[in-house]
Amino acid sequence: MSVKDLVFDVEARARLKSGVDRLAQAVKVTLGPKGRNVVLDRKFGSPTVTKDGVSVAKEIELEDAVENMGAQMVKEVATKTSDVAGDGTTTATVLAQAIFGEGLKNVTAGTNPMGIRRGIDKAVESVVGALADMSTDTKGKEEIAQVGAISANNNAEIGVLIADAMEKVGKDGVITVEEARGLETTLETVDGMQFDRGYLSPYFVTDPER
Repeated sequence: MSVKDLVFDVEARARLKSGVDRLAQAVKVTLGPKGRNVVLDRKFGSPTVTKDGVSVAKEIELEDAVENMGAQMVKEVATKTSDVAGDGTTTATVLAQAIFGEGLKNVTAGTNPMGIRRGIDKAVESVVGALADMSTDTKGKEEIAQVGAISANNNAEIGVLIADAMEKVGKDGVITVEEARGLETTLETVDGMQFDRGYLSPYFVTDPER
């Protein structure tokens, strides 16, 4: 049976906060259009340069087990944001760090944690409502290209390609992104239906090149 490290009260909260802060510190430098790149070391292969918050968060593992739990909580925030929204992972990380830090201050001062939780829920509801009022739908190819470029780390070429794809397939169309074998980024449009599975038998294939 493995040995468990038991930590309580102030020490536990401090070490959790340290883990949250260390991960957030690495991720938050990528925030916004003027965010900096982060270099990630890999055990196999060359280092990776990225400006994507969730990619940075996923690579972080801390030696201290309690600190690492704090880091994992924030990593979960970034991952969930990426899965649901597809973007905004760095903003979510910064917000998580701020909420955790301020909540910790109040808990240490003796505030009931459930009261803090209810307050956070009310604040989230209010903020989401305000953002919904402020938001606008993208109209036209140019605006879609702009949004696409921002999501692709300010790559204007990718933004235009995304806008072209959306213009061709429409709102209800399906867009699939695949890794290319060459150096060029291309757009291929398939009319009609496309099946994910191949032939029942390879002997049915009449054109091996396709």
